Amino acid sequence: MIHFEDVSKHYDNYTALRKITFSIGKGEMVFITGPSGSGKSTLLKLLYRAEIADEGIIRVMDWGLNTLKESDIPLLRRHIGVVFQDFRLLDNRNIFENVAFALRIRGVDEKDIKARVFDTLKIVNLRHKSDKYPPTLSGGEQQRISLARAIVSDPTIILADEPTGNVDPDTSAGIIRTFKDINARGTTILIATHNRELFRNTGRRVLKLDFGNFAGEETA
Repeated sequence: MIHFEDVSKHYDNYTALRKITFSIGKGEMVFITGPSGSGKSTLLKLLYRAEIADEGIIRVMDWGLNTLKESDIPLLRRHIGVVFQDFRLLDNRNIFENVAFALRIRGVDEKDIKARVFDTLKIVNLRHKSDKYPPTLSGGEQQRISLARAIVSDPTIILADEPTGNVDPDTSAGIIRTFKDINARGTTILIATHNRELFRNTGRRVLKLDFGNFAGEETA
C-alpha cells in the first residue's frame, strides 16, 4: 500500500529525511512519531506529492511517486484524505459546505453530496452543527470537521499530521477512537504525532524518526 525505500529529502540548509525505508500494508493503522523537526510532516507531504523526494523510491498503491506525472497528481489525491493540525477550514462557508467542497470539485451529484455529507457528519457526531461556521466551533469540533472532510470521499488512505495538537486530552482520545472506527472499515491510516499518549497500549505499529533519521519501530 505504502512503500519507502532509501528516501531522502533535502532543503537548502538541512536534510529533512535521510535514507528512510518502511512499508505499510493495506488496512493498517500506523503511527509515526518523533520530536518537532524530525521530518514527520515532510514524510506525509511526500505521500500526497506536496513535496518530491530527492533520493529513493516511494510507492503509494499502484503509483510510483518519483515518476508520477503532474497531470496524475489529482487522481492520486482522490484516494488520499489529509487531516491537518491547523484544520484549514473555510471560515466563510458553513460546516456542510466545508465537508461538501471536495465532492463538488469532483462533480458529484448534489443529491449524493447531501447524503454523504450528513452521513459523514454523523460519524464525527457533528450532524447538528451542519449550518454553523468554523469560527463558532471549539478547536476539537473544528478538528472533527477536518476529519469529516478527509473521509467524505471514502479515501483508500488517510494521512493525519498532528491531528490532536490543538485539542485537549479528552477530545484527543475521541479523535483517535474515530480513526480506529474508520480503520476498522478497511481504510489505511498513517498518523504523525509527537504525543506518545495517543498510541500507548493501542497495539499498533509505531515508526520512529529522529531528526530525519529512521530510529526504529515498535508496537505500542
